[in-house]
Amino acid sequence: MRLLACLLLVWVCAFAPGLATEPDDPGSPYIELELFARALQLVRQDYLDESKVSYKDLVHRALEGMLEDLDPHSQFLEPKNFKTMQEETRSEFGGLGVVVSKKAGLLTVVNPIEDTPGFRAGLLPGDQILKIDGLSTGKTPLADSIEKLRGDVGGKVTLTIRRPSTAEVFDLTLVREIIKVPSVKEARILPARPPSNLRIGYVRITQFSEPTASELAEALDRLEEEGMQALVLDLRFNPGGLLHSAVDVCGEFLPPNTLVVSTEGRHEVREYRTRKNTTASRGFPLVVLANHASASGSEIVAGALKDLDRALVVGETTFGKGSVQSVLALPDGSAARLTTAHYLTPGRNPIHGHGVPPHIALPIEAEDEIRILENRRRRESPGGNETFEWDRQVECAVDVLQAGRLHQARLAQ
Repeated sequence: MRLLACLLLVWVCAFAPGLATEPDDPGSPYIELELFARALQLVRQDYLDESKVSYKDLVHRALEGMLEDLDPHSQFLEPKNFKTMQEETRSEFGGLGVVVSKKAGLLTVVNPIEDTPGFRAGLLPGDQILKIDGLSTGKTPLADSIEKLRGDVGGKVTLTIRRPSTAEVFDLTLVREIIKVPSVKEARILPARPPSNLRIGYVRITQFSEPTASELAEALDRLEEEGMQALVLDLRFNPGGLLHSAVDVCGEFLPPNTLVVSTEGRHEVREYRTRKNTTASRGFPLVVLANHASASGSEIVAGALKDLDRALVVGETTFGKGSVQSVLALPDGSAARLTTAHYLTPGRNPIHGHGVPPHIALPIEAEDEIRILENRRRRESPGGNETFEWDRQVECAVDVLQAGRLHQARLAQ
């Protein structure tokens, strides 16, 4: 046992040089590691099922439990899950296209990614996944549930879903696909709404991945060539993504070297700014649409553009997921995804647990949300109708832009 404890201490010295006792924790970490080593030895020696007690499996499960118990967003990533996460940030991966998290102990759909099996099957934000292929998700670690949702392309997976809004429970059988996610969609000039002839553009961002900012720049260039004079930026149902991608999206609308968001952790405060070498920002009037399912990167963009008086925000208070997860690679190819800080908007408003409130609050009913998502599915299905379908929040955004234009025209008289 002491040999095992010594080996653990060697590992700590080699790979965790920052480990130290905190002022409110007078104990020694090495004493606690000896306790862990003793428990590890006893499980390895005496547990009935020998196939479950390799040192690697035991240590990985211990790390998994330790991180998952901290908060819903911290987790241990097995080497294959870490690799999959890296692939996702490049906007191409295999699976069902469902962003999930643990909420009140239940595996919950944060958002189905558009044009994926989960989206086309009709999954909605807030749906609870009770079972995957007949196995309960209740006590399954988040990383393991995510792994079960993924698999061979063409393989089937059956989900047992509970929909809280209706209390119905039903099964969905989906087929895994390679998920390619264009994150900027439906860039277009909206149909004119009398009495104004203002040419208003519309762009929807589904998530923030590596190519998002460049995709947005291309879409805006094209719309400006078509005579766009104002823009509605739709971030509804956007679950977030990469921090630097959200900052770069803000860079399309803000001057160079502008503070977009800061992170405040235990040991440091960091600032994230638009690039110093960006070209002049686009100056057209801007309205951002957000709702309760706009999270993380969406909240960074909405919060920055709101605080800096660059855009009006219309819709609902956002999700309130404003914690920063740092992914720390470990020596065996695994990683720890650890909450290390909270986001603050340029006005130093916290996002986590609060969300970004809109300038103009316009909540919509659950059936209207379902209709919006169904319309998106229909437009993106093979042979789908490309006609834009209005909803109350888009109409309000357009009315705001038209009213601003009329007010400017009166001032100029």
